[in-house]
Amino acid sequence: MDITIAGMLAVDGLTNGAIYALLGLALVMVFAVTRVIFIPQGEFVAFGALTLAMFIDHKVPGTVWLLIIMAVVVSTQEGVAALKAGASGAAVMKACLGPLPIPALVAGLSIWLAPYSLPMWSMVVLSLALVTAMGPLLYRLAYQSLESSTPLVLLIVSVGVHFALTGLALLFFGPEGFRNPTFWDQRLQLGSVPINGQAVIIFVTALLFIAALWFFFENTLFGKALRATAVNRNGARLMGISTNTAGQLTFTLAAFIGGLSGILLGPTTTVLYDSGFLIGLKGFVAAVIAGLASYPGALVVALGVGLVEAFSSFWVSAFKEVVVFALILPALWLRSRHVVDDGEEH
Repeated sequence: MDITIAGMLAVDGLTNGAIYALLGLALVMVFAVTRVIFIPQGEFVAFGALTLAMFIDHKVPGTVWLLIIMAVVVSTQEGVAALKAGASGAAVMKACLGPLPIPALVAGLSIWLAPYSLPMWSMVVLSLALVTAMGPLLYRLAYQSLESSTPLVLLIVSVGVHFALTGLALLFFGPEGFRNPTFWDQRLQLGSVPINGQAVIIFVTALLFIAALWFFFENTLFGKALRATAVNRNGARLMGISTNTAGQLTFTLAAFIGGLSGILLGPTTTVLYDSGFLIGLKGFVAAVIAGLASYPGALVVALGVGLVEAFSSFWVSAFKEVVVFALILPALWLRSRHVVDDGEEH
């Protein structure tokens, strides 16, 4: 291996690591606020890439129909809950209509605009809107009623949600894979190392979004409310912060991050209906090594995971996935030792 090959592998690893960093941050955020180990995070990646592919082919993406179905089911849930609470007819109607406007608007725009030759940026915006709108609906459907359950129960629910979303992706998108056109096909040179323009787009976008996420948590009311919920759920409730709203907002951000990751990743690899699971697991490795608690830790570890994957694909390409997922074993062993030692001290 010479310096040029090492540089190319490093660029590839950092590019993939930027995607894993976004997913790792989303997983840490979801767990901190809701205590959900969100295994289906990768499905949002697949939905983002495949939705954009459908728009590029001038077809109405299956995400539209899934979003409509989810909105109708949530609307029914809200209406039934209002009836059980003894609400008036007007209150029941308001509860039923509450979840519908945003999904209906996004789905209507998508159905209307899909047959036209739209600019790439508008298709990206529509794809992000469709995937992001699924986030709060998914929380309401699968997790909100179980917010007081143990993390183990929530993990089991996450496994079920993963399989449900994978099956629905197969139903709505089919078994074939899609590879989207690159956003910037410029070739750059860093010394002797060639850099693809798409890699620059991915890395810069990831850095900008991570900076925006830091600003959101540090300087906005909603961000501080999420931080408060992550630190102490009961204390947040006593201060008037709705944990249901915090959960829905967290899942909205997670869906946006997943959709954005899929859109960025789409031009670099062929995405199938079940591709998101493996991609999401690599973000999960970063999040677990960071203890599902540290945002900077997840970011640094995710970049390391990307580099390990890139170099192992050169040295032992048949076992690169094994090498990546083996990284989690020492971290789990060290954390289990800390738990045992703490138990012995008490």
